[in-house]
Amino acid sequence: MAKTNPGRFFEDYSVGQILTHAVPRTVSGGERALYHALYPARHALYSSDAFAQASGLPASPIDDLAAFHVVFGKTVPDVSLNAVANLGYAEGRWLLPVYPGDTLRSESEVIGLKQNSNGKTGVVYVRTRGLNQRDEVVMEYVRWVMVRKNDLDAPAPETVVPDLNKVVPADQLVIPTGLDFTNYNFDLAGEPHRWGDYEVGETIDHVDGVTIEEAEHMIATRLWQNTAKVHFDLTFRPDGRLIYGGHVISMARALSFNGLANAQMIVGLNGGAHANPCFAGTTVKAWTEVLDKADTPAPGVGAIRLRLVATKGGEPFELKDENGKYKPDVLLDLDYWALMPQ
Repeated sequence: MAKTNPGRFFEDYSVGQILTHAVPRTVSGGERALYHALYPARHALYSSDAFAQASGLPASPIDDLAAFHVVFGKTVPDVSLNAVANLGYAEGRWLLPVYPGDTLRSESEVIGLKQNSNGKTGVVYVRTRGLNQRDEVVMEYVRWVMVRKNDLDAPAPETVVPDLNKVVPADQLVIPTGLDFTNYNFDLAGEPHRWGDYEVGETIDHVDGVTIEEAEHMIATRLWQNTAKVHFDLTFRPDGRLIYGGHVISMARALSFNGLANAQMIVGLNGGAHANPCFAGTTVKAWTEVLDKADTPAPGVGAIRLRLVATKGGEPFELKDENGKYKPDVLLDLDYWALMPQ
C-alpha cells in the first residue's frame, strides 16, 4: 500500500463530504513578526498590545489575514493539491480574534461540484471553518477551485452549484467583544481619516508598490503550511512558480495602509478573484473603491465595504475591458468589510 498522499482529484469528491484537515497549529508572536517582515503591514491594532487594549481588546490579535492563511493552508492537501486554479471566495466572516497561544485547526464541507465541459477538470466548492482549541469557530468562508481529474473515464457527478450571497449583510458581521473606538488615537494609527470621511464610490490610489521576490513568497507559503505544488515545483509549471494568491492579498492589504490606515480589522469577505497569475519579479500596486458603509452596534465603530484591487503596476482604477474581462494587469479583485473609527 502506498504511504504517500497524491491528493484528491475531482472524482474523489462528493457533496456533503466532510474533510478534517491536518495539522493543528499553535500561533505565537513569531507569527506576527514574520508576517510584518514579509509585508509592509502597519495597522496599529495588530501591531501594538497597548493600542488594542485602548480599543477594548485584551491584547493585539494576530493579523486577520495571517489567521486566514493558517486556516486556508491546512485545507490545501485535501482541497487544492491538484488544483489548476483557485477561482473565488464568498461568505467569509471573521468570528473571533486569534491571539498568540491559540491553536487553530480547519475542517471543510464539500457543498458543490460541477464537471467542466472538457471532461478533464471540475470545480469543487467547499465551506471551510477555522476552529480554536476550545472548538470555537474563529472564521468561515466558501471557496471554489478547479481540480484535475485523475481518471478521465470517471462519470461526471450531478451538478450542484451552491447559491451564495454576493455580499455578507452588514448585520451579520461579527464585531469583537469589547471593541470600542470612542477614544481612538488617530496620531498613533497614522492617519486622521475616519469613517465619515469616506464616500461610497470614492477611489483611492495607494501609491506605493512592492516587487515580489521568489524566496519571500515561498517563505510565506511555507509559513502557512500550504503544500500546493505550483508554488514550489518549477517542473510542475514551467512558466514559473505561481505566487500564492494569499501572498498577493496580504501584500495588497498592507499597501492599502496608505489611505486606509484606519480600516483596522477585516470582518467580512464578500468575494474575490485572482484575475491573472502572478510570478516573482512582479511589482504589486493597489487601489481601492469604497462600495458601501454601515453602522455597527459597537461604540465608535463603523463598517466600510471596500473593493481592493492589486495590479502589476498598471494604471489605477482600470479593472475590466469592454467585454467584462479583467485587464491583463489586474492580479486581484477582493471585496471585503473592515471596521473603522467613526
